[in-house]
Amino acid sequence: MQLLRRLDTAITKRRLSATARAVQQERLTYLAPAKLLRLEQVLDRTKNVPGDFLEFGVALGGGSIVIAKAAKATGHAFAGFDVFATIPPPTSDKDDAESKRRYEVIAAGKSKGIGGDEYYGYRSDLYGDVIRAFERHGLAVDGTSIRLVKGLFEDTWPGNAPQQIAFAHLDCDWYDPVKYCLDVVAERLSPGGVIVLDDYNAWGGCRTATDEFKAARSDFVFESGPNPLLIKKA
Repeated sequence: MQLLRRLDTAITKRRLSATARAVQQERLTYLAPAKLLRLEQVLDRTKNVPGDFLEFGVALGGGSIVIAKAAKATGHAFAGFDVFATIPPPTSDKDDAESKRRYEVIAAGKSKGIGGDEYYGYRSDLYGDVIRAFERHGLAVDGTSIRLVKGLFEDTWPGNAPQQIAFAHLDCDWYDPVKYCLDVVAERLSPGGVIVLDDYNAWGGCRTATDEFKAARSDFVFESGPNPLLIKKA
């Protein structure tokens, strides 16, 4: 069984773009190959949908680089939203105990980074590190076609919300930020646009926020998978 899993992972990696493989090799993303592959498949699926490509929860920037590359190639703008520091805690009663235990490790300074690197939330200049990673991949953070927006989502979104959205990757873990992002993105998502949920299968708060959204919004279709999708009906 273990051999089959390794073989499946190897096959998946070969299907990834050169950019996706590179950000994995550089330890710039926590996304497993199966999640990265689905991300790229959805980016291709939304290439003709009007609106910007977004990510909420940039971390080290690997996923954002993959999204921004696809945006640039298809004439879309990209914006990545993050505090670019240690993530805020899960404070809702709808966040599960495991999420809160995980945050205790982070807050105590004991979280490990990818491959033994320093955990991204402890870096002194994470924002600058991400900009430099973008530049290494031929992407200029020019504030127009590619933007990195620093701060809490609820503080930065009102002044930086695009008119239309084609694609959004939600990688923000807990109930409150996921609920906020679902609500504001849904208002501007074009028909045929897609929201990708990185943490649905990992953290209870994300799952609860998504399930509540699904129950309230008949104009969206849910597709399960390693990183489930919410698709705006055409």
